[in-house]
Amino acid sequence: MSQAVSRPGPPATRPDQTADATPGRPLRMIFILGALTAVAPLSIDMYLPALPQLTEDLSTDAVRTQLTLTACVVGLAVGQAIAGPLSDAFGRRRPLLIGVAAYAVASLLCALAPTVETLIALRLVQGATGAAGIVIARAIVRDRYDGAAAARFFSTLMLVNGLAPILAPVLGGQLLRVTPWPGVFAVLSGIGVALFLAALAGLPETLPAGSRAGGGVRATLATFRGLLADRVFAGYALALGLSFASMFVYISGSPFVLQDLYGLSPQAFSLAFGINAVGIVAAGQVGGRLAGRVPLRRLLGCGVAVAAAAAAALLAAVLAGAGLAIVLPALFLVVAAQGMVLPNATALGLTGRPPRVAGSASALLGVAQFAIGGAAAPLAGLGGTGTAVPMAAAIAALVAGAALAAGIVARPATVASQD
Repeated sequence: MSQAVSRPGPPATRPDQTADATPGRPLRMIFILGALTAVAPLSIDMYLPALPQLTEDLSTDAVRTQLTLTACVVGLAVGQAIAGPLSDAFGRRRPLLIGVAAYAVASLLCALAPTVETLIALRLVQGATGAAGIVIARAIVRDRYDGAAAARFFSTLMLVNGLAPILAPVLGGQLLRVTPWPGVFAVLSGIGVALFLAALAGLPETLPAGSRAGGGVRATLATFRGLLADRVFAGYALALGLSFASMFVYISGSPFVLQDLYGLSPQAFSLAFGINAVGIVAAGQVGGRLAGRVPLRRLLGCGVAVAAAAAAALLAAVLAGAGLAIVLPALFLVVAAQGMVLPNATALGLTGRPPRVAGSASALLGVAQFAIGGAAAPLAGLGGTGTAVPMAAAIAALVAGAALAAGIVARPATVASQD
């Protein structure tokens, strides 16, 4: 493997150092980074209650409507692959500000889309521009932390950005009381403006000029190849991507399954969606407190095991024709387990990477999440709105794959450095 992506090297801070105890770390940076990483759930979740209305208003079908979700997810993947290496070469701040400003413009254009095809194209741009904040926020964390300290910081960020999936569908449902679906995208544009101003005022540069990567596109591709050739990194990226994809199947399928099949109103669906997001936040905080005392691989294994068991129960319940009393708790556990999976898989994937390639490593983790998620999202709609079996089966298969990747593919020769 090339030296540029070798795993050894001094951590940005001591592995036993807690994120909460780090002196001089402004609290505002936690909230800004958390808000930047919340761009994805905000862009995806806020308009979920409007999907049935959007389908009718644009005279389209469920599959094409779900493609507006897929386009955003694909944009998030592609945008991270571009913004991450750019932040390694030019620093974190400039690419971040450009991306967030472009996100605000793209969101406003989504509100003006006259057809579903136009909306699909604009959602691709919205995702690609919003990706800058997500990938660069992770790189900023790696600039400063490593190992268990990074896992604790990512868990802290989850406490902040975990509010997005809780509040976004609720806010979207309430917005639909006073505005049609374009109003949701107008609000997202305003959020983009607020994020730009916050980052402009509150985020300093964390990658000095002397630590930046050089060599242009060729060096970036070599870095990508080196990272992908690392079986441990690739395993964590695959586990992260497959687990995240199960979330996207849930996100794209649940509005139709829970509203059309089980009869929930948009407001009741928003409440159920928010409760599941509370589970993510709670699990993330438990994992953050345990990081450093319990090996990160063990925490990750616990998360994928709970998700796999709950996904199997969900599939069995759907096949048996069970009601919401079983379906909703199973969905809750599948979703909540991600609070243990996502921070630890991310921290393990970034651990030991030198700051000059942290943006590229963060980009590949993001690509795995959103590319696999975008490809999997339409699976929930293959059977139409009259059955929940495709959604449940896809979730079960993806979570099983994530468990396999975390348990076998990503297993290092020695796990001492992963603790």
